[in-house]
Amino acid sequence: MIYLLRHGEIGSTGDRRFIGWTDVPLNENGLRQAESWRMEFAGTPFDRILCSDLDRTRTTARIIARDREIGVQEVPDLREIHLGELEALPFSEVQERLPKTWRERGRDLFAFRPAGGESFADLQQRVLPAFENIAGEAVGNILIVAHGGVNRIILCHLLGMPPENLFRIGQDYACLNRIDVGKTPRCIVSLNQCLESNVQGPC
Repeated sequence: MIYLLRHGEIGSTGDRRFIGWTDVPLNENGLRQAESWRMEFAGTPFDRILCSDLDRTRTTARIIARDREIGVQEVPDLREIHLGELEALPFSEVQERLPKTWRERGRDLFAFRPAGGESFADLQQRVLPAFENIAGEAVGNILIVAHGGVNRIILCHLLGMPPENLFRIGQDYACLNRIDVGKTPRCIVSLNQCLESNVQGPC
């Protein structure tokens, strides 16, 4: 079984921003969410714990891995989408200062590539081979701590959904998706599962 977890909540200034490769830490609630999963997983044996090489997934994974003998393996190809010139900018600023870029993004979200960054199509080409390598070598339970965009790419692939619809899949902070990789085809057992202790609003 692969347990595909999104990292815990990250700090916010109150406005929506483009956060991809920007290496922001978990906020206090995100740390609590990771700790809640550590306790929830106490009776679940993991053969491997993997994460991207960004701090928010690394911290989430290391909290969950605490008290376990296995370490955390970083997989750079599981890093979130690179948003190039949009990194860390508020949505409102992009709408005002880069209206052409905003319109292009809205016309084709999957294929849109910001200057210096990646499109979701690029992300798919990077993430799916990494996931398939992990799934193909899976023995026992594996925990992967990744990102909203990364998880949606993987889940779209497994569901057979057109990747252009990836944002129809909910991925809340610290949500869990369970994937049975022992079956052919691989089967999603649960999707966007939140712990009650982690929910501070609609999950």
